[in-house]
Amino acid sequence: MVVRNNGYQQSVFFSSGNTVLASLYSVSNSVIEYFYLKSTNDGLASENTALKNQVIELQSQLETIKDQVPQPGSFKISPEKELRYIQAKVINNSTNKLLNYITLNKGKRDGIRPDMGVVNEEGVVGVVSNVSEKFAVVIPVINPKIQINSKFIRNNYSGPIHWEGDNYRYADLNDIARHVVFSLGDTIITSGYSKSFPEGVFVGTVDDFKISESDAYYHIKVKLGVNFRTLTHVKVIDYLNYQEQQNLENTMQE
Repeated sequence: MVVRNNGYQQSVFFSSGNTVLASLYSVSNSVIEYFYLKSTNDGLASENTALKNQVIELQSQLETIKDQVPQPGSFKISPEKELRYIQAKVINNSTNKLLNYITLNKGKRDGIRPDMGVVNEEGVVGVVSNVSEKFAVVIPVINPKIQINSKFIRNNYSGPIHWEGDNYRYADLNDIARHVVFSLGDTIITSGYSKSFPEGVFVGTVDDFKISESDAYYHIKVKLGVNFRTLTHVKVIDYLNYQEQQNLENTMQE
């Protein structure tokens, strides 16, 4: 009654209430950020473990061949595997629009250019579209403007991953003919048939599929590896032989 019938007490009450509410929001955001950070750290730990396993395997291989003296220049890396990664942070991101975009805090001065693939520890994120001196805009998988050429890891049958604008966790794998054998849960990876992604980057898993008697191709729903709502850090793929391959392919169009 005091608060309801007295203007001064009412203003003090609501002012105090807003302060408490703001504090609650702050605590809530801190809790959410903590759990997102835990998820990110878990992903980084898994990635580090995988990298350590690769190092151990390479060390074992080196031990096996250390008594064999190689000829100069005999060890060569396949040109499509000559890559480096540029670390970047997501500073703007959308998941609830038809045309979603991601903004990174790296740009031309950091070596980023259009058509570079973008990944994180969960899998394929998207492709760089526009670049300024300090920033880059990425078209993610959850944007119908791009298609990511992908394939089944079990049999190498390939087709484009395309998002239809529905759920940000799912996309469609197209152009898979009815004779192709696969199962629920099968792994989808990048095919390597582009200059944006090397072969073998995780895309997602088969979540559902259907085909009618009159269809020549399956309708396949893929659960994407990347959770775009918790995206914070990414790696931009710099394919070192991009320009040479691009120039050669351009000569075929002249």
